Amino acid sequence: MQNIFSFNKSFIILKKELKHIFLSPIAYIFSAIFLAVSGIYFFSRFFIISQNDMRDYFSILPVILSLIIPPITMGLLSSEFSSGSYELISTQSVSTLEIIIGKFLSAVIFMLFALLPTIMYPITLLFLGRLDLGPVIGGYIGSVFLISALCSIGIFASSITKNQIIALIVALAIMIFLNVFLKLISLLFPSLTNIMDFISGDYHFNSIARGVLDLRDIIYFLSITTVFLYLSNIALENRK
Repeated sequence: MQNIFSFNKSFIILKKELKHIFLSPIAYIFSAIFLAVSGIYFFSRFFIISQNDMRDYFSILPVILSLIIPPITMGLLSSEFSSGSYELISTQSVSTLEIIIGKFLSAVIFMLFALLPTIMYPITLLFLGRLDLGPVIGGYIGSVFLISALCSIGIFASSITKNQIIALIVALAIMIFLNVFLKLISLLFPSLTNIMDFISGDYHFNSIARGVLDLRDIIYFLSITTVFLYLSNIALENRK
């Protein structure tokens, strides 16, 4: 009989996973890579073309996050499968949904911590000149939704295999498809632009990053997050 969902149990898993992630050298390596790549891109654009806004930075953020998040999430469930510890967890009074929510939130929180130092970019621009704060605020709000959606994809990829490399490849493929491939298709085939934009994560993120909070964009990211968490739950239920 399925347990009634309890956030307290998810919170226990969340604390355990956060401790594991924050002590993981791999997580710090990839978060450092994220900050290095995003910082180099931002400051190179600023000093080369003297662009006093963050439009270019936010336009490339979906691609950077699509490359960084898969290594962070690849072992959240697959490592439990390969070590046999998942069987121990699943025999306790913890539902699959509680496990998924706890691990999902741990990945989201860690990525938000990794994103936090980038606030120095708009602060730098404020000191050096005038800055339109609307798109900046929109960009960071959009980043929260984007990170949530991408982490849910990472959780799903980790839920379907005990091999972390396969989980990495699957998550990377889905994220690149949503944030890069669909954008290329719309550029190559203009007649398909409306369809590609409708299902493209990059399009919806950049729409929010312009400073306009459209309910359709928010619903898109919430839908992606919900669908992949649901699929993850199905994958774990099938393991029982």
